[in-house]
Amino acid sequence: MNKTNKFKIITIALIAAVVSVNCDNNDSDSVSETMVDFTGTFVQQDQMARPAINTVFIASGSPKDDFNAAIPSAMGAKYQSIFQTRLLALNPAYTTNALGQTAAQLTGLLATDVLGVSKTAPTTFFDGTNVLTGRALADDVIDVELLLIFGGPAGTSNPGLTSDNVNSNDKAFGSTFPYLASAW
Repeated sequence: MNKTNKFKIITIALIAAVVSVNCDNNDSDSVSETMVDFTGTFVQQDQMARPAINTVFIASGSPKDDFNAAIPSAMGAKYQSIFQTRLLALNPAYTTNALGQTAAQLTGLLATDVLGVSKTAPTTFFDGTNVLTGRALADDVIDVELLLIFGGPAGTSNPGLTSDNVNSNDKAFGSTFPYLASAW
């Protein structure tokens, strides 16, 4: 069993543990007797390591469904040319991006929709130095993606297309796990 499958099984088990906790208005610490049924066949429904990537580079309908169910190790070979065609349709003047990547290099990276993690570098999508070493909640992922697609070699080309102009979350992130901002 590979690490990805082990991770999925652990994630499903954790979700099941959370789901099985009684969530009523009763202040007791009881646990519900309802169990989640893990028998049967499960099918992956979505890829979302890098937000907006499949939204931008894969057409809706069957191609998107196929991409979302694809095994990450097969994604690059299958989708890189599709991503590159779309990238060059969106930005016909593309030469290289702020990371020095050609269209083939960038789309090869993006077509494999997995989130890399570094054990030694700061966790960030991009901080000016570290690239795709993870993803912190406050990382402006969409701006980074727009910069890499439209910003050109210096990151200064097409300034109207390199930011969504949403510069922070609408509520502060928490200081304790799970760190997410509270719901409205």
